[in-house]
Amino acid sequence: MHDVAKSVSMEPKRKLRGPMAMAISGLVLLVVLLAGIKAMQIAKMMGSPMVMPPITVSSAIVREEDWAPTLSAVGSVSAVQGAVVSTELGGVVSRIAFENGSTAKKGDMLVQLDTSAEEAQLHSAEADLELARADLERSRDLAARRVISKADLDSAESKFNRLNAVVDQMRSNIRKKTIVAPFDGQLGIRQVNVGQSIDARQPVVALTALDSVYVDFALPEQYLSQLTNGLEVSVLADALGGREFKGKLTAVNSMVDSMTRNVTAQATLENPDHALRPGMFAKVEVILPTKQKALVIPGSAVSYAPFGDSVYVIEKKRNEKTGKESQVLRQQFVRIGEARGDFVSVTQGLKGGETIVSTGVFKLRNGMSVTINNDLAPRPQLKPNPVDS
Repeated sequence: MHDVAKSVSMEPKRKLRGPMAMAISGLVLLVVLLAGIKAMQIAKMMGSPMVMPPITVSSAIVREEDWAPTLSAVGSVSAVQGAVVSTELGGVVSRIAFENGSTAKKGDMLVQLDTSAEEAQLHSAEADLELARADLERSRDLAARRVISKADLDSAESKFNRLNAVVDQMRSNIRKKTIVAPFDGQLGIRQVNVGQSIDARQPVVALTALDSVYVDFALPEQYLSQLTNGLEVSVLADALGGREFKGKLTAVNSMVDSMTRNVTAQATLENPDHALRPGMFAKVEVILPTKQKALVIPGSAVSYAPFGDSVYVIEKKRNEKTGKESQVLRQQFVRIGEARGDFVSVTQGLKGGETIVSTGVFKLRNGMSVTINNDLAPRPQLKPNPVDS
């Protein structure tokens, strides 16, 4: 009885085992087929090396130009003629006759101090002077008739001269309380107010002549022999968007600074629109009279590295198998010279007329295939003026 039940229970298991085995066999066969296809693909890839598509780069031509040697420095703008107008005498401000930032001509009144007390004293002194003048005339008449002695005449003359000097002094003090512009120039911001009591020598307002300005700068002493008056000077002012001003070297200091070993020089620039102001920062280039040939490339074309600077030269290369010509890169180590604006000079490693990659050199490798597209390439400038400056 027990054996019959066992045989009946085993019968369904035998019926299920057949289809399951077929499914497993099919799955194994599918995995083997996929593995074989993948192996064939890998073998095919290993048999024919992968060719990377060319990348797009911008290019530039190595140009030969005449570069006049220059001496570069940083300097500061100063006034050819400038002063802080101040009072010679103290007093109370009764009138201010100028507007902040306006221009003034020589002799224009700027500030008037109260002179009522001095004018009252002047009237009294002038009355005494008139009396002394009358006494002197009578004394001269009496002395001519020998009525009085010469000593009396001398005393009358002395009194007249003394009172005349007092009147002159009072008039001078009154004039000094009228503060005028000592020269033509542009006024700054006033430092006094009407009704304010000020002391002698107190600043009133800055006055600066701006039609021409100085630029003071310093250069190392080894360039002293090359500095002569009359050399052309180019000045760039960052505060004015990199605007360039031309001038002449007009003075070289007679002494060299013993601490820095620099010599101070001064250039004079015309400033008709008063754009340059004293105290401005300036980039100075002294242009020497001689010129020299230079190979010029954009500074962005140089890959700077501790082991040496390099550029990527674009060369044409023909494929021996297909006969097709392509453009490939050759890394060329160079020696960099002077930099001007967006350009640098190359003293060794390149020839004029060669084509190089101008931007994005950090992502390139020797032997890469490239195509050239300069449509969107930035244009380097000798005197760049950034938009956000």
